[in-house]
Amino acid sequence: MTLKSKILGAAAALAVLAPSAQAADEITVAYFLEWPMPFEYAKQMGTYDEALGVKVNWVSFESGVKMSAAMASGDVHLSVSQGLPPFVVATSAGQDLQILDVAVSYADNDNCVVRSELEIDKTNAGELAGKKVAVPLGTAAHYGFLKQMSHFGVDVGSMDVVDMDPPDAAAAIAQGSIDMFCGWGGSLRRALEHGNVLLTGDEKTELGILVFDVTSGPAGWVAENGDLVTKFLKVTADANAMWADEANRAKMLPVIAKDAGMDEDATMSTISTFSFPTVEEQLGAGWLGGNAQTFMKGVADVFVEAKSIDSALDSYDGAVNTGPLAAAGGM
Repeated sequence: MTLKSKILGAAAALAVLAPSAQAADEITVAYFLEWPMPFEYAKQMGTYDEALGVKVNWVSFESGVKMSAAMASGDVHLSVSQGLPPFVVATSAGQDLQILDVAVSYADNDNCVVRSELEIDKTNAGELAGKKVAVPLGTAAHYGFLKQMSHFGVDVGSMDVVDMDPPDAAAAIAQGSIDMFCGWGGSLRRALEHGNVLLTGDEKTELGILVFDVTSGPAGWVAENGDLVTKFLKVTADANAMWADEANRAKMLPVIAKDAGMDEDATMSTISTFSFPTVEEQLGAGWLGGNAQTFMKGVADVFVEAKSIDSALDSYDGAVNTGPLAAAGGM
């Protein structure tokens, strides 16, 4: 099965599945382990359940692509920190998802690592032609991989590209069974023990490789449960504001680390590279006020050019719903 057939097969499945929209008495929310964020403090403290007045069930996932599939089937109602590229792949295929907020912005926590023995860096990246790389298809890591290879003039078609979740890919590069790893979080840290990045986060940003995640949900479900969504986003925003005050970090860090399945040092090392835009910033032109929609179109066009998806939407304006976030900002 080709890479395109794999990603298009998943996208087609997402497009035909439609969760029923009905009022919730409990909700299921997707998130990532080893991806520490302030919302996890509120999660552990039971703040979401209390504020929403319903039971919140939390389920961890390995990739944003799997989050899309779970939302398509109705098994998940909201996804926290879904990567933008998986969201773009799903909506381009016809899945009616909406971005509800900007969960986190990062650049150094999603990258590609080349095995040390190859002695390949940005000065000789052309030598990656013919090499084997593990990439979770349709994710931020996939997008970043395509953009980096384009920058270095490496024909992706010449490479052996394997669709692999980051935890498995980190194990594979440690074993020497792949030449390059692309992924994020704890898996990226483990991969870096066996290799080096081609470009730093700042260098990627200069090339226009933005890296941010969103909170997303099925449009029908969001429309039926607008108050719940608003309250959910309010709790998240309050947790972000709490973390922004360094006086709170000593009590928040151990709780976040426990929830993320990490030790405190690794948690602090990771979260220090994240930024959490305020509600006001998110609603501004730099994010959901226009730039995110434009960037999504760019991501989709890159995937089309790489023949990973068949087509892009004419516009992604309809894939952003700022109503609940604006309401949360006014609470």
